[in-house]
Amino acid sequence: MDAAAWDERYRAKGRLWSATPNMFVADRLASLPPRSGLDVAAGDGRNAIWLVERGWTVTAVDFSEAAVEQGKALSDRVNFVVGDVRTWSTDEKFDLVLISYLHLLPQEMRSVVAAANSWLSPDGELFMIGHDKSNIEHGTGGPQNLEILWDVKEVTSWIDHLTLIEAQVVRRPVDTEDGQVYARDTLVRARA
Repeated sequence: MDAAAWDERYRAKGRLWSATPNMFVADRLASLPPRSGLDVAAGDGRNAIWLVERGWTVTAVDFSEAAVEQGKALSDRVNFVVGDVRTWSTDEKFDLVLISYLHLLPQEMRSVVAAANSWLSPDGELFMIGHDKSNIEHGTGGPQNLEILWDVKEVTSWIDHLTLIEAQVVRRPVDTEDGQVYARDTLVRARA
């Protein structure tokens, strides 16, 4: 999906995601002292907003102008930037680089992860959460294109020079009309 298609989705529906941060972002990052963060492909910034509410200084980048407009309306404390993370760059270093549910072809994803690694400050953390390949057969929701879904082994191979903190498939509860079901996500945390 390109930026224009995401703009259309954001403008048609309004808020696409919940106002709360991703449950794993909240669980794993709540105890970290506030520093500087970069939210890559941030959408309307739900994770970035949660971080700034905890004292972080956060830049949130997304290629959808509509998402960035919504994010700016929700918080004037996040530095929202319109940019395609496949080509966007910065010389700034961050204590946290967050990649949440960014699904690209493997070569594009590998390139974004390499860039994210270069944006980490010494001792900075790379935090990645995305739909796992097993979600198609054993989970719910998310993209149905196996090629763009994540795999723990593949993702960790892109960050072999970082120190792994956590790398696993996690289950995320999803409420449906038929009751609660579970999505399956890849969660990878690593430190520079």
